[in-house]
This record gives sequence, structure tokens and C-alpha cells, in this order.
Amino acid sequence: MIEEQEIDLRCYFAVLRRWLWLIALCMVLAAVSAYFVSSRMEPIYRAEVTMLVHQAPSSGTSDYAAILTSERQARTYAEMLNEEPVLTAVIEDLGLQMDWRALAGDVDVELVRDTQLVRLSVEDADPVRAAQVANGIADAFIAQNEALQQTRYADSLASVRTQMDDLSRLIEETQTQIDALTGEEGSGVQAELSRLETILAGYRNSYVSLLRSYEEMRLTAAQSADNVVIYRRARIPDIPVRPRTLMNTGLASMVGGMMAVGAVFLVEYLDDTLKSPDDVRRALNLSTVGVIGRVEKGQNELVTAAKPLSPVSEAYRVLRTNIRFAGVDKPLRKLVVTSAGPTEGKSMTVANLAVTMAQAGLKVVVVDADLRRPRQHKIFGIHPRGGLTDSLLERTLDGRLQASRVDRLAVLPAGEVPPNPAELLGSQRLQDLLERLMSHVDMVLIDSPPVLPVTDAAVLAQVTDGVLLVIDAGETRREVAERALGSLERVEANVIGVVLNRVEMGRGGYYPYYRYYREYYGDNGHRGRRKKRRR
Repeated sequence: MIEEQEIDLRCYFAVLRRWLWLIALCMVLAAVSAYFVSSRMEPIYRAEVTMLVHQAPSSGTSDYAAILTSERQARTYAEMLNEEPVLTAVIEDLGLQMDWRALAGDVDVELVRDTQLVRLSVEDADPVRAAQVANGIADAFIAQNEALQQTRYADSLASVRTQMDDLSRLIEETQTQIDALTGEEGSGVQAELSRLETILAGYRNSYVSLLRSYEEMRLTAAQSADNVVIYRRARIPDIPVRPRTLMNTGLASMVGGMMAVGAVFLVEYLDDTLKSPDDVRRALNLSTVGVIGRVEKGQNELVTAAKPLSPVSEAYRVLRTNIRFAGVDKPLRKLVVTSAGPTEGKSMTVANLAVTMAQAGLKVVVVDADLRRPRQHKIFGIHPRGGLTDSLLERTLDGRLQASRVDRLAVLPAGEVPPNPAELLGSQRLQDLLERLMSHVDMVLIDSPPVLPVTDAAVLAQVTDGVLLVIDAGETRREVAERALGSLERVEANVIGVVLNRVEMGRGGYYPYYRYYREYYGDNGHRGRRKKRRR
């Protein structure tokens, strides 16, 4: 289980390494786009004002109830600060040309946790106006709140004040009457003075009682009112809060990278082509006996003869060694090389494998059995005269084998394209021809047509020791490869393994090997001295 997880992780890292250029490109494009957009956005400033709420003391309530009341009161004030009455008053005071709903979108109210502070912030493109609006909202709210607090006892105070005014008028009238009678004599006058003075004393006592009630009521109103004051007024901001160019650029770069990674894994998930030995093992349950790098266009296809020390040539030698070990119990002397489709590099694989075997001291014959689209005569640069077709028709090899530029390597070209290739390849004459060849050489490599279009490869597989299936890395789909393998298995062919062709050796899991080979041999495949490390 642990090994499977390690393999999966290595596969994931290989995918990321292979698509690293795309991920980096998406990150750079996202960062540049975010920087371009952010740098051209209008700067927004934020001004903040902090208010302190003094809650009126409550009696007869528990601490928990007081806490709940305080929380509700704070939330109530927060809502009131962003409502129409307050905002409309600010708009009128400052002469703003906007609707109160538009202003509400620029206002944010925050309750400072575990405190009696309320923080109000206003965002605007003009820093001066942002500070004016923030302070204006605080002032308007405090004024309206005080007015609301006063209305609670306004009727009672007005009623008592009216009674006091009436008593004051009666006291003045009574005092005027007393002053008019003062100095006059007579028993009736004295009796009237006594009566008026008694009434005046009653009025004065009632006035004093009402005055005492009025003051007590005012004190009660003041004590029960919640007081809101400005703790810190808003200042004109110097630095805009938006856009945050650097933060936006960094976040956009991260998002671009994440989206690129997601797209890469989605592409890899939807891509059902075989790209690695692990893909081959999971899809076909076959081992990969050779991993061949891509040969650049314009280079000699016979790379093992032109550049015997190149990484690709070394890969063909590894393939040669793996084939040798695959035939420990039963030597593989007649080998068919085929592929699922016509453009996967089977002919080039046959030619270069033959060269490495000849370089190892084996006598090798390459038989071009692709009687539909032969290519071996082009790869080796020989004349396509005679060849396999004439050999089968005339039952003779005389003059048909042609020497190549490589020692111990001969080629039997396809010759003329017959009208019935499958019948010729499935005849007894082909078996006799192969037996005659085996009596003179150590190894016969047969280049056959693709498996899926025609049955030639399946016919050849029945008269040979083994089959090599060539797969174009990153191009051959899993379904196609499975169908090709199924066609060979139905004729009980001995498929010894898969040759993964045209692999990008500079990427993925093959990079360390490629780097080592470049350090040892150089880019052109010539052995050279390794550079000494500086101490």
C-alpha cells in the first residue's frame, strides 16, 4: 500500500513537472492581469469614527439580563446608524448629491467585541468627504438619540411645568391683591388680608412641591437615558484601502496557479494515452522492455549507427539487453515488431534494434514484412529490388539479401507490393524462408504491418518466437493499445513486452537519467571529461 502511494505521488509530481511551464505561464498572466486592472482602478479611502455608549444603570435585573440588554442595545444602535433618518440628516447637512440608500452602501458599522465601543467606517473616493460623512453620521445620530431619550419624560415634565406656571400666575395675582389692601384699615380689610395670605401660603407650598417633583423627574430622566459620545473622531485618511495592488497581484497569481493545476489534472484525467511504463502496466498488464527517446526531425533515423553514444542509442541497447533476458528459458531468435497504428515508429525501432544487436556481435537479418507500406529500404538506404515478395514467390534467397553499412547486418526488403499480403505471410513458404534464414544468422527481426488495420501481424506472430508491441508515448490511446493486444492474444502470440517510443526524455521521470547521460557524454554523444567540482 505504501509503495502504491509513493508511485502515485511520483506520478503526480511527474505530471506537475511536465506541465510546470503552463502553470508558471498561468500564474504570470493572472498576476499581470490583476496588476494591470488594480493599478487602473479608482482608489477608495476609509475614514473611521469610534463612539462610546454609556448605558443607563438598571435596577432589579440580573447580570445576565443586563448583558442581554446591553447586546440588544448595541445592535439597535448599529442598525440605527445606517438607517434613513440619520443618513438623510447627514446628506442635508453636507449637501451631498446622493440617495440615502447609496450612502448606506458605503457605510459599515462594527461592534467592538466585549467593549462599549461602536466603530463606524465610511468609504469614498474623496478622503476629505469620507471623514466628513463619518463625523456627520456620528453627530446626527447623537443628536437624534438625545431627542429620542428626552421624549420619554417630555409629556410629564410639560404637564408639571404647566401646573407650575398656573400656580406662579395665581401667586402673582394673590400677591397683587394683598399689596392693594395693605395700609387700609378696617376689620373687613384685615379679615380679607388674612384670607389672601393663607391662600398665598397654600399656593407657595404647592409650587414648592411641584418644583421638587419637576426636578426629581428631570433627574430620573437624565439617569435613565443612554448617553452616546464620540470617543475618537474620524481623520482624513492618507492611504487608500482599495485597490490593494500587491495583494490582488499575489492572490491572482495563486488562483491562476491553482486553476492551472486543476486544468492540468483534468487534462491528464481525460487524456487516456499511454505515456509511461506505469500507464502500460495498468492498461495492458505488460512490462516495458524499452523506453526510447524522441529523435528530432531532420536527424538520421538510423541513430544507433550515426550517433552510437547518444542517449537514444543507449536506450536501444537497453532494449537489446532486456530482450536477451526475456528469452532466458527459450531464446528469442525470430522477433516480430509491430504497433497498433501505422505511425508509431515500429520500422525505426526494428532498424535501430538490429544495429545494436549487430554491434554486439550477433549476425542479424532485418525482414521487411510490411508488404503494404514498406520502409526498411529507405531507412537503410538500399534498393527495394527483389526482396521478400520475390523470395516467397520463387522460393529462393539468392541475391535478395542486401548488406547494410553495419557489419553483420543484412536486410531483406519488402520488394514489390503484392495484391494478397496476408496470404503470402501466412503461407508455408514464409515459414520455410525463416528457417533458412535462421540457419545462417543469430537473429531475425521482422517489421510487420500494424495490428489493427490488417491481420498480417497476427499471422506473423504465430510463426515467430515473440512479438514486440511499439507504442507512441502520449499518442497511442489506451483503448487502441488494448485492442491491439487483444488481437495478438487471440492468436496466442508471445508478446514479450512493450517498447515505449518517442518519450520526452528531458521531462517527467526520465529527466535524471537524461541529465546523467548528458553530463557523461555531452549533448552530441561524445565522451568527455567531467568537470571537477570547485572546493
